[in-house]
Amino acid sequence: MFVHVGFLIGLYHLVTFRAKFYTYLWTLGLVWATGIGITAGAHRLWSHKSYKARWPLRVLLMFLFTICGQRDAYTWAHDHRVHHKYSETDADPHNAKRGFFFAHVGWVFLTPHPEVVAKRKIIDMSDLEADPIVMLQRRFYIPLFALLVIGLPVLVPWYWWDEQLAVAFWVCFTFRFTTTLNIAFFVNSVAHMFGNKPYDKSISPVENLAVAIAAMGEGWHNYHHVFPWDYKTSELGSYLFNVTTGFIDCFARLGWAYDRKSVPPEVVARRAAKCGDGTHFLTDAYAHQDAVWGYGDQDIPKEDVDAIIRTQR
Repeated sequence: MFVHVGFLIGLYHLVTFRAKFYTYLWTLGLVWATGIGITAGAHRLWSHKSYKARWPLRVLLMFLFTICGQRDAYTWAHDHRVHHKYSETDADPHNAKRGFFFAHVGWVFLTPHPEVVAKRKIIDMSDLEADPIVMLQRRFYIPLFALLVIGLPVLVPWYWWDEQLAVAFWVCFTFRFTTTLNIAFFVNSVAHMFGNKPYDKSISPVENLAVAIAAMGEGWHNYHHVFPWDYKTSELGSYLFNVTTGFIDCFARLGWAYDRKSVPPEVVARRAAKCGDGTHFLTDAYAHQDAVWGYGDQDIPKEDVDAIIRTQR
């Protein structure tokens, strides 16, 4: 309740221009950067191990993720692994079959189902337990929360451009924190309920453009639940709708990210043709034959795309 009331107070400071211009930019930058901490860090790296990262990138991602304030990375990844293994069952921490409110935020406040508690105990977390960066953040999470979730975002504008401390608190902490939290939660709720299912029509997760834009590609959720080991957020070839993919690819060029796991495009096409709801972009027209099926050295020749289309007819 406090953070949502604080969100409204922060929003008031923003829409009435009580906050300084640099505070707008700082808040927007924090939302974007810390979102990367979730999507490329806690999600793609630590939950799914869809790529590997050298220690400087892991430290950077942990720093950004911690500013989000969405629990420690070990706990986040633990629940996410349970979610994927037991999706849409009583063992799913934010089971969308229990309704929008529960999937969005209710699961945080309500007592978890006994099946969730039971399944948490059997999920293998040994890889993260062997990661000193993950375990260090877990050990010191409370002081890190105070320092990085509240202190850093609030004190930077107060010190560097003389923002009022109260304005900085309501905008850079409560407004920013609540915004990031709800964007992440939209993946659990909206992206499990409202959209199409081009890869598997039998599961709950969907493709939702609005969530994909807000959550840096994570709204392509039907793809993700069908191919959770893929480091890419989707097969679409535009970084505009796959910001997280672009971020990982950028650091791969620097040598900080490596061993990126990816699903061959022909496998994606076959799965879509066999299990999808018919809305896959290559399903019914050569008009889409120039679509890009990957990134960098993963692109495939146009004639191979033509062959994939023919197999679906």
